[in-house]
Amino acid sequence: MRRLLSTLVALVALAAPVGAQTAGLSALARLEPERSALSASDDATEITLGLSQPVPFRAFLLDDPPRLVVDFRELDFGPAKAEAFSHRGLFGEVRWGKFRPGWSRLVAELTGPARIVSAEERTAGAPALQLRLAPVAAEAFRAHDGAAQSALWDLPQPAPTGPPLARQDGTRPLRVMLDPGHGGIDPGAEADGYSEAVLVLSFARELKEVMTRAGIEVGMTRDEDEFVPLEERVTRAHAFRADLLLSLHADALPEGEAMGATLYRFDDKASDSASRKLAERHDRSDLLAGVDLEGHDDAVAGVLMDLARTETQPRVVRLGQVLAGAIKGAGIRMHRHPVQTANFAVLRSPDIPSALIELGFLSSQMDRARLLDAQWRAQMAAAVSEGVLRWAKADAAEARLLRQ
Repeated sequence: MRRLLSTLVALVALAAPVGAQTAGLSALARLEPERSALSASDDATEITLGLSQPVPFRAFLLDDPPRLVVDFRELDFGPAKAEAFSHRGLFGEVRWGKFRPGWSRLVAELTGPARIVSAEERTAGAPALQLRLAPVAAEAFRAHDGAAQSALWDLPQPAPTGPPLARQDGTRPLRVMLDPGHGGIDPGAEADGYSEAVLVLSFARELKEVMTRAGIEVGMTRDEDEFVPLEERVTRAHAFRADLLLSLHADALPEGEAMGATLYRFDDKASDSASRKLAERHDRSDLLAGVDLEGHDDAVAGVLMDLARTETQPRVVRLGQVLAGAIKGAGIRMHRHPVQTANFAVLRSPDIPSALIELGFLSSQMDRARLLDAQWRAQMAAAVSEGVLRWAKADAAEARLLRQ
């Protein structure tokens, strides 16, 4: 499927309408040429870059030859032309683009020594970055002068995704990413002195041990009580090259009563919304493992994610059915609606089958007692592991048939 997606990138790009980039999905931040300009005088050169939304940045000077460098994390320059800012004022040739995953760069060769007078990002109203440079004497020029940066600059980089991972077919160990919900500053549901974040982390560690003994390679989005943003959890699953993502929770209801384990799978009616949110918050190289979407507009990204989800979604449906069957078969109580759909952020990866398991409800005294019972947790861990293995066996058989 990934090979097919890579082939279709160019075809969809040709078919996408000219206005597609301004509708639907968006990258982390986008340069808006109509709000960008350069003005120059004998005293200073000022460049304004209109942005679709604020973006972390830093600006500094280098020498041999003297040049201005502006790094972004990250900016989609889109159809704008760097030539429009070249050979004006202190600027000689200007170039820009992505220079490594998660980072974009603008480089302006300078006609002479200069200093950065100011580098400010306007976040209110229409976001924009304004840089002002002034000429200085050669002996006053200092490389790295300025080093201005936004307060948001020190954000984590996107995880490297590595080479494409072929769909598992039984010829290698299954790779499962466990995602204990919440953590750190986000305790999740709380009841009777217990927090969801701590309880699901304890269960995830026990489940990892059971799965590892069964021959499964297991990763965890967090292995301690730390806060991990929702989008970062999907990124870590891609970096682990996971065949399956299981998110673990134990919710609470403020009103009414609910009891028993519940499985959630992605709501395919929400695919357009999910694709848009993924494209807004993820590095372009992390939307689909092994497919380079850099340089392609948002309509292309959306279509390719939909194609990937077309293959993944039936596998997710079977996953929910098999897991529910294994849990019920182990005599573990489930909610009266055992398999439900939702547009949770951790279920949105278009190319990794994903499920969210509500182990129980902390608002239920009986469920809470089960979660605290080591014997019950061992029973649930064994049932989940068995369900995953059953699903993987059937999924691998289907993969081998598709290749034939």
